[in-house]
This record gives sequence, C-alpha cells and structure tokens, in this order.
Amino acid sequence: MPFSKLSLAPAMIRGVQAMGYTEPTPVQLRAIPVVMSGKDLIASAQTGTGKTAAFALPVLSLLGAHRAGGPRVLVLEPTRELAAQVETAFRDFSRYSDIRATVLHGGVGYGRQRSELRAGADVVVATPGRLLDFLQEGELKLGGIQILILDEVDRMLDMGFIHDVRRIIQRCPAQRQTLFFSATVPPEIASVASFALRDPVRVEIGAVKSVTQLITHAIYPVHQEQKFDLLLALLSAIDFNSVLVFSRTKHGADRIARRLREANHSVAVLHANRSQNQRMEALEGFRSGRYEVMVATDIAARGIDVAGVSHVINYDVPENPEDYVHRIGRTGRAQAVGDAFTLATPENASDVRDIERFIGREIPRLKLAGFAYKAASAFPQYREPQGRRGGPPSRGTPSHHPRGKPGAHWGRR
Repeated sequence: MPFSKLSLAPAMIRGVQAMGYTEPTPVQLRAIPVVMSGKDLIASAQTGTGKTAAFALPVLSLLGAHRAGGPRVLVLEPTRELAAQVETAFRDFSRYSDIRATVLHGGVGYGRQRSELRAGADVVVATPGRLLDFLQEGELKLGGIQILILDEVDRMLDMGFIHDVRRIIQRCPAQRQTLFFSATVPPEIASVASFALRDPVRVEIGAVKSVTQLITHAIYPVHQEQKFDLLLALLSAIDFNSVLVFSRTKHGADRIARRLREANHSVAVLHANRSQNQRMEALEGFRSGRYEVMVATDIAARGIDVAGVSHVINYDVPENPEDYVHRIGRTGRAQAVGDAFTLATPENASDVRDIERFIGREIPRLKLAGFAYKAASAFPQYREPQGRRGGPPSRGTPSHHPRGKPGAHWGRR
C-alpha cells in the first residue's frame, strides 16, 4: 500500500516522496491510521523500522498550516542526538508546508533555541532537562499542546527521566492525544501509561527480543591481546560502506579510534565526554562519508540514525543482552541488509550465553580466513554450529562475499 492510501495530507505525501520513500513499513502501515483517528497509541517495533515517520507524518497531517500561539505538538526524546534527528525529520517531511519545528536540548547555549521559540513553533522536539529549564523560565508554555509524543520511552526510563516526564505531562492539557513509541515495552511503561494515556491502541511489530532477519550476525572468538589485530583484519577483509564500532567505555573508544587512525582509517568518535559540537561534527562526518568508521559507546546504540551503515562491530561484548539487539540494529535499517560481528574473548562466555538466551537462538561462531590466530584460540565454551566452520553464514548465493577479496567472510550486497 502506498503512502497516498493512508489519508495523509498531500504536502506530507510530497515530503515523504522527496525523501525517496515509496512504501510504508509495517509499523507505519499500522500506526499511521491510529494516529490519524485521534486515538492514543502505544507502538513498539524493532529499531530501524521507521518509527519516526510513523508518528511524524500523521501528526503533521493533523496540524494543517502554521498557526501562531505556541506549540501544538511536543515530542520528548531521551538524548540530544535523537532530538536533533527527529526535529530534522519533521522539517524534512513538512518541507512543502509552512509548519515550523524547533529543537530544545542541552550541550549548547540557550540563545538560538529561545529565539526560535519566540518566533513561533508548531512542533517542539525536546529532551526533558532543557524543556524543564524553559518551562521554569516561563519562556515556554504547554497549554496549547494537542499531541504529546514520548519517543524511545524505554530508553527514557532506563536513563532515569521518569520523574521529569511526569512533571512535563502534568503541564500538558488533559484533553490531548498521547503517543508512546518504543523499541521495547518493559513493565515500567505501564505505570507511565496508566496516567498519561486514555484507552490506548497497542501496535507491536516483530519480536522485540529478536534480531531482524535482514541482519547477518556472528561471533568471532579471539584472545584479548589479539582483538585489535582482528578488528583491523576484518576491516581489511570486508567490503563496507560505513562501519560502526562499539566500545563499552569512553576511554576504550578513544583508544580504539586512535589506533585506527594510526592504521590510516578515517575515524569519528561519539561518547558522553565529547562536546555537543564534537558530537554533531562526528555524526555529520559519518553520514557524509568523510569518516568511514565511527567508534561509539552505547550512547549511540539508540542515539543515532544513519542510513547505509553496512557493518556493526562489537569490539566489546555488551553487558546487557538487550543492548546487543539495539547495537546491531544500527545496520539493516529501513529494510536494507546489514552485517554485524562481535569480537568475544573467553572471559565473555557468560555474557554471550545471556545474549543467546535473550534472543532465543545460538549465534554462529566464525574464524576469519587467513588471520594468524594464536594457539588454542578455539574456545571450548563456544559451540560452533555444524556447517558454519570456517565460512560465512549463507544467504543462499555466493554473491555475499566481498568483491575481489577471496577468503573474506561477508561483503556488501
């Protein structure tokens, strides 16, 4: 079904077509009619399935033209990166209308954000802390809010924003439409939903604990002292567009990035110790292709949306099994295919088992052909599935090998 069949405003259909989208994703197909009907909604879908458009397109269609008098839509986001990206999406989708959107987040000065609020905005996308600052100043009032959207609700709960979120909701009109969008729906969301939503419709797309079938993922067992060497070997072997490398720690991310630069890779770094300007420059450089590799901590697992990430490499195994799903979900987005590798040491065996229990399946173990593994690098606690030894997971054709690089495991399609 095309977007034109979803009762969206003509200007929004033109906007989505200008961005190159022709067919709605499953979450868009199911959520857009609910939002257009004016009902409250709790929607959960795996990361990378188009949740932003699922609420932005119908909300913009309901707004009509720009109107003075304060914001009519409030979107809460857990991180400044997500807030900036969602505000950009609202601007892109509404390019053929006069609707105004602005973003409020920390890490930068108040001047420009204050000026844009005073100039008038129909849509405000904000992080809780900066929004509360403007509310306390009296610079912003929420009495005109018609639609309240809480995006990445599970992440907001994880980050401890529940009390701030409650304070913000209490300042919004009781008569409003409220939308919750989340990758997962933990039990804690019910406590927020009980006072924030009225008889919500539930939309669930896919198994929230699973890895999308568009992603081929595997574990590469390796000893700790050979991890970086294996990372370099994988980067040499695979045919990639862009690679997102995850580190558990900020210092680890800096160290990996420094060594990759020494190996002549163009590298960006993203973690909490980077300034807002540094973070935005890293994201823009990664999106544009100026940087071929981005090394990030889990702040980026749900904090960036970059089209065309061909590979994710977990340099460190995540401690939280759910983070594994979110990390590797940075590739294989918007119905594209992607590859994800995890470098696992013998010390990571219990974490790997936890991840496999969480996703309900065993992850293939692979060795990189031609890599000089040290003796006893095949760990007994890692059971290699039959038929996988020494080769890539099959997608059914040999075309998944890197072009012109025999012996490498996976490449781009």
